[in-house]
Amino acid sequence: MNFLKKLFGDKKEQESQSSGNFIIATLNDKVMPLDRGEIYEDPLDEYIQVNAIGQVTGGGTMQLKTGEIEYCDIEIQLNGDEINDEQINSIIEKLEELGAPKGSKLTIEKTGQKIEFGKKEGLGIYLDGINLPDAVYAEADIDYLADELNKRASPDNNVIRNWTGNEESALYYYAQSFEEMKNGVQDIVDSYPLCKGARIEKIA
Repeated sequence: MNFLKKLFGDKKEQESQSSGNFIIATLNDKVMPLDRGEIYEDPLDEYIQVNAIGQVTGGGTMQLKTGEIEYCDIEIQLNGDEINDEQINSIIEKLEELGAPKGSKLTIEKTGQKIEFGKKEGLGIYLDGINLPDAVYAEADIDYLADELNKRASPDNNVIRNWTGNEESALYYYAQSFEEMKNGVQDIVDSYPLCKGARIEKIA
């Protein structure tokens, strides 16, 4: 496996997990645990409880060896013992409405079935954290850069996803089109000193 550890977010009651009908939504989203709860878990939990489908029982975040987030997941316990395709589809539709990126999947534990879903595409900008002149790091404003990139890539996003490693840092954005995001941010990537040597990757 190419990951080091799984960090769990806010877990709900555990006693029900020894039995029940569970599904796991694995989201191809490099989002921090607290933001995962706000963006996905809480609104999904409200939706499936109101509709008597089930409840969210926990969530986790998978990290690579570098510490960068690889993906996150949400555990859902269904109320019934049978698999209801209409309910499964409604959960997927809700997660896509909440912004689930392409490359996400839903696993039905009872049958082992995996269903791919997700509509948004993702863009990651990886910044050189060690090779630029010291003055660049001292004078650059990472918050300004993150906001400006967000305006160009995904202005509807309220959460700016990021990661800082030993040798590089990354900013992540999600919207309908990777190419449109890339074209939108290219001017500031080409001109802002902190972006010298940066690489742009499609992450969803």
